[in-house]
Amino acid sequence: MTELTKAELDAMIEEATVDCYDELEQASGFFTMIEDHLTVPFATKVLGVEVSVVGVEMDDNGSLKAVCERNGKRQLIGLIDLELPKSPPSGADWIAAYRHWLGGR
Repeated sequence: MTELTKAELDAMIEEATVDCYDELEQASGFFTMIEDHLTVPFATKVLGVEVSVVGVEMDDNGSLKAVCERNGKRQLIGLIDLELPKSPPSGADWIAAYRHWLGGR
C-alpha cells in the first residue's frame, strides 16, 4: 500500500459518508466500506504477539474494531490502534481513510 494523499483520503471519506446525517451513520459508512474491501484474515501483531485479524465489527458507539484471534481466543482492538503489517492486506487504504476521518472530526 502506498501512502495516500490528503486529496485521495478526502475523496474516500466523501465516498464512505455520502448521504450520512450524523457521525454514527458516517462510522457505519466506513464499516461497510472496510467490510466490503478489506481482505481478511491477515496476520499482524498486538503487543508484540502475532494475531490473525479475522474481521471488523462496529460497537454501539460507532467505533470500529478489528476482531483479532490467537489460539482460539478473540479480542477486539480499535482500528485506530491496530498495527498494520509491513505488507498491508488489500483494502487497508480504507483503514487509513477511517483514521484520517477520525483525526479530522
